[in-house]
Amino acid sequence: MSWSRRQFLVVAGASALPACGFTPVYGPTGQAGRLLGQIALPAPRTEDMFSFVQRFEERLGRAPAGAPYMLDLVLETSQQDLGRTSAGEITRYRVTGQANYTLLGEAEVELLSSQTAAFTGYSATGSSVATLAGERDARDRLMIILADQVVDALLIAAADLPA
Repeated sequence: MSWSRRQFLVVAGASALPACGFTPVYGPTGQAGRLLGQIALPAPRTEDMFSFVQRFEERLGRAPAGAPYMLDLVLETSQQDLGRTSAGEITRYRVTGQANYTLLGEAEVELLSSQTAAFTGYSATGSSVATLAGERDARDRLMIILADQVVDALLIAAADLPA
């Protein structure tokens, strides 16, 4: 396939997107605009919650007092042994997490309720300091994944939310 034919296919594909109803979520008329800085989160009480809130606010911004929406959130995590040596020493861990969330509107009316789950892992080989750093990093990555999944679900549902 020649280079000019590839360019034609890319341009033709991109020009066909608006015809199918595609609108960029963060574009000027996208659904993200109605949620940016509009969802209040509970104050973080744990390191996991802090990481989740930090990522959520990176994507949708921090809501001022009196925001029209409130996210009720419950985070659950667990850790499992994943690999062992022939001597029985653990070499790898899996950290799983679940976010149960409910988006509340005015007068705490439930607008959306769902859950999402993900997992990450880390190596336990090396020093105890390296293992602790690996665990901390794995938990941070897990919270970022969960926050991204929640934000994506909210952006998809944004068109159906009351103004």
